[in-house]
Amino acid sequence: MNEEILINITPQETRVALIQQGAVQELQIERTRQRGIVGNIYLAKVVRVLPGMQSAFIEIGLERTAFMHVADITQNNPQAQIEKLLFEGQNVLVQVLKDPLGTKGARLTTQLSIAGRNLVYLPPAGSDTTTEKYIGVSQRIDKPEEREAIKARLTGLMPADEKGGIIVRTSAQDATDKELKHDMHYLRTTWEKIREAVNYQAAPSLLYQDLSLAERVLRDLAGEETTQIRVDSAENFEKLKSFATHYMPNLLDKLTLHRGERALFDLFDVDTEINKALGRRVDLKSGGYLMIDQTESMTTIDVNTGSYVGARNLDDTVFKTNLEAAQSIARQLRLRNLGGIIIIDFIDMVGKDHQESVLHELKRNLERDHARTSVSEFSALGLVEMTRKRTRESLAHITCEPCPTCAGKGEVKTSQTICYEILREIVREHRQFNPKEFRIVAAPDVIDLFLEEENQFLAQLGDFISKPIKLQAEGTFRQEQYDIVLS
Repeated sequence: MNEEILINITPQETRVALIQQGAVQELQIERTRQRGIVGNIYLAKVVRVLPGMQSAFIEIGLERTAFMHVADITQNNPQAQIEKLLFEGQNVLVQVLKDPLGTKGARLTTQLSIAGRNLVYLPPAGSDTTTEKYIGVSQRIDKPEEREAIKARLTGLMPADEKGGIIVRTSAQDATDKELKHDMHYLRTTWEKIREAVNYQAAPSLLYQDLSLAERVLRDLAGEETTQIRVDSAENFEKLKSFATHYMPNLLDKLTLHRGERALFDLFDVDTEINKALGRRVDLKSGGYLMIDQTESMTTIDVNTGSYVGARNLDDTVFKTNLEAAQSIARQLRLRNLGGIIIIDFIDMVGKDHQESVLHELKRNLERDHARTSVSEFSALGLVEMTRKRTRESLAHITCEPCPTCAGKGEVKTSQTICYEILREIVREHRQFNPKEFRIVAAPDVIDLFLEEENQFLAQLGDFISKPIKLQAEGTFRQEQYDIVLS
């Protein structure tokens, strides 16, 4: 199946849409202000060793010193004492396990790992170059014959002089030898660059930053079926070309810079799909509909016939609605990035063969999902229980917040989300018209955000379009309501 990847990049956020058969199938959003540091590798300096706590404070160049326990240094020797492993002023290579939270600094480890699409590379510890190569396999690959088969494949592909270790991810089962070799090349090249940086960087300094969303898309999402990867930022297009040249040269011919008058996401009406994906109700072409409710512990999906009455009888109507719902549910899970436990309440079907057909259709459509899924049979109550691996926050959690008006029973887009919508709308209007100035009329909270946290992005946009942008707070406006006045 041919697919396209759209990458929309602005100073405030990166948005990615996966297009298959002309429709949006998957969305990812990463905001500049919320990007974490988990996975980053630093050349750090030991500030203080605390024998009583078997811990140490480590300087990595952030506002607060980071924290490391003796267990984060060695797993092979539970009797090890941290005062014999570290001393004040020592330079040490560390990786972030947990982001800083509240008054706590980041949590660190010296047990480094670099993730690829199908493999995870574990470099030799410290200056040890005698470590024999080894291969570990994800616990999710639980069949002994499958574990041995993938280990045999990797053994044949790994260079004879390889040191350190390789952890095989579940996705490696379906990867070709060519894809596994690309992964190995990327991981080894990344590690060599980190080792080189140690020789000329002074502690504390950042040596490796976990990939940006756009780079992760090239690493994890683009594949043989990808025909084109469109990027709408010239500066970031060059960065992605450089990244692909070093790590994934097979994708170079697929990268293109979008220069059209229409905004990139407008080509496939992606913003409309985002707005639909934030609603509870999903209409089906037949007249039926889904009701999707996301809670802390699980997601529930209810299938309804709606206005669909069918052409023959009730059983036929129910069966056709459930088949269409199975297709739509698989797409909505990817689009909204819903993870964890998911309960699906299909319309009751009398025939066992109808249940099996609906379940087969659901599983068939879930095969396209990049996240791991597991689907059970129909329960005695007629429910289907399934799980989908959580890979990141859901679309609703990223773009929305609980609505104070309805005491948290519904959701409304955040002021930040509205700010970014307004900035994109101004760019869109600028391309179509040539006004002397723009005036933003919006709710007070949105205007306050433009005057404070988002004033840099507003100023950048003003410079970019060479037009003044004025602000006007309107107290009667709801948070999601705004006008852009051209004059």
